[in-house]
Amino acid sequence: MIVALSKDISPREKAAALTYLKDNGFSVREQELAGDVLLIASGGTTGAPNGAFSERELALLPGVARVASTSKPYQLAARETRGADTIVSVGGAPSGSVVKIGGARICVIAGPCAVESREQIAETAARVRESGAVVLRGGAYKPRTSPYAFQGLGMKGLEYMKAAGDAQGMPIVTEVVSPELADGMKDLTDIFQIGARNMQNFELLKRVGSFGKPVLLKRGASATIEEWLLAAEYLLAAGTKDVMLCERGIRTFETYTRNTLDISAIPVLKRLTHLPVIVDPSHAVGIRDMVPSASLAAVAAGADGLTVEVHPTPDKALSDGPQSLYPEQFERLMRDIEALSPVVGKELLRLPRREAGRPDAKDGAEKDKGASVQLQTEKAAFCGENGAYSGQALDRAFGEDAPRIGLPSFAAVFDAVLDGSAAFGIVPVENSLTGTIHENYDLFTRYPDVAIAGELKLRIVHCLIAAKGASLETIKTVRSHSQGFAQCREFLDKHPNWRFETWNNTAAAVHSLASGTDGNPDLSIAAIASESAANLYGLSLLKTGIETNPQNYTRFVIIARRGSGETAHRTAGFGKAGWTSGEPDKASLVFSIKDEPGSLYPCLQILNTHGLSMTKLESRPILGQPWNYMFYVDISTGDSSKLNAALGELENQTESLHFLGMYRAAV
Repeated sequence: MIVALSKDISPREKAAALTYLKDNGFSVREQELAGDVLLIASGGTTGAPNGAFSERELALLPGVARVASTSKPYQLAARETRGADTIVSVGGAPSGSVVKIGGARICVIAGPCAVESREQIAETAARVRESGAVVLRGGAYKPRTSPYAFQGLGMKGLEYMKAAGDAQGMPIVTEVVSPELADGMKDLTDIFQIGARNMQNFELLKRVGSFGKPVLLKRGASATIEEWLLAAEYLLAAGTKDVMLCERGIRTFETYTRNTLDISAIPVLKRLTHLPVIVDPSHAVGIRDMVPSASLAAVAAGADGLTVEVHPTPDKALSDGPQSLYPEQFERLMRDIEALSPVVGKELLRLPRREAGRPDAKDGAEKDKGASVQLQTEKAAFCGENGAYSGQALDRAFGEDAPRIGLPSFAAVFDAVLDGSAAFGIVPVENSLTGTIHENYDLFTRYPDVAIAGELKLRIVHCLIAAKGASLETIKTVRSHSQGFAQCREFLDKHPNWRFETWNNTAAAVHSLASGTDGNPDLSIAAIASESAANLYGLSLLKTGIETNPQNYTRFVIIARRGSGETAHRTAGFGKAGWTSGEPDKASLVFSIKDEPGSLYPCLQILNTHGLSMTKLESRPILGQPWNYMFYVDISTGDSSKLNAALGELENQTESLHFLGMYRAAV
């Protein structure tokens, strides 16, 4: 166990901490690391005055900063120390954009192997940002195997890179090669990179860790996973809380690639540590045409992000040209990652969209900065409580630390957006197995001042959850939302004796199990919900993946209040938040028609005449008007002028017309 003491701890407080540990049977060794005093405690609990040792009580002692206890040789990096995944925040002023690495999004870092000139890094930064990269990479100092190879431009190169990052609103990451250089670099870089050759340069690790800045730690070419995590421990023990592990391939007997990409290390690390895992496919394979495949494999295996080498003219690169992607290749790769991300339950992280026609890059960065601040300070509403699928969708859209309001119903979400208690809301509208969620489409007609601002698709993996000690044989009652029962019908049909209780949301059903009966767990009750809900309340997974069809996706829409004098998608918040990028290419509307033969055809003909492609057409009975129907329509279009012209004609052809919004379609 490691006990980190506060820098301002008094001698009396320190003596009290030592006494507490020794009274509980620990042998204690004091160690100073990067200016911090650590108590390394082993043994434990024998001779405890109260018969039991309390780690919480120790952590609350005056002068104790933190306590880490685990069976692993690496204490602070171990998942046992911190159950939740670490999310690293990078950037902010003056670059203008805050990037969250880890959690529910895929972060892509891109740029050249080395900074070669002011023009080269500026061009690369603009190209990779346009394609979707969120962090700019590049080497100012290059440790090379040959003393005659290009060694980088040094501090001048770092200054070029910082200027390029600021111009594009991107934080930067660059490699530090010695403790002496670290001091001069700390004010210019947002993320320090420790290269593979320096993974066990312990003096460098201690120095860089003491700055408290984010660190990208690459795996040594011949390092075991445990050695790698112990190197991360040096950084964490020295003071930084933000360490990212970068798998860049290991040295094996294979010669067809530069290194061997250890894909298996990704799920292993996810089990062993709470730190984000980044993969460097460029150094792993060393061959340009293999980088996209290795990148997608890393995402599929669970990586939190990628760092990819991109160069405007790789054939002329001074370093690692054969493995650097052309900008066009990188753009295609980003589209593929965006398509794959929802399959693994994640979203591709994007920087806020740049406004077209801005007078200069600085103004654009300032605009992005405002978008980032707005997103962090405005609440988003969802139906349910922590652990609900709507909450997971909110994480994907706005980030895990976004301020939020959990509400008891979908109507309450619309109310919160309408009255201003939430800037945004997120609601499900369609499931790939059970179809349209009509309740929420109907709410749009009741709340005409609320519009759709964006959408995303979330893969739904249902689990059967119960208290520890329960089994399939002990279960008699299952709780869930009605959609959960419908989506797991085939599994539930195998247990005809089970009784079903419908709850407002899946997370609430799980929460009820954690409460138990009279404080005791009830082994006869289970719930259908997500694995994250089970982990949140410390419950067991009796069976995972119980949905009838693994191709189970729910489409969520992000809603916001309309303003006045603005187009619907701008009013709804399009372009203000990091969950959407690019021009809007989809629109939704609801209309009713006259009760006359053939009255639907002219409406569809209007859409066809203006070259608008329907992606959805569905009828719904109008409440209180038997045999009269509303029609829900989704339209694929990137041309707002065509859409506006069609809407003008539809107003004259329909009985009622509700334009729900224009937004960026989910992949």
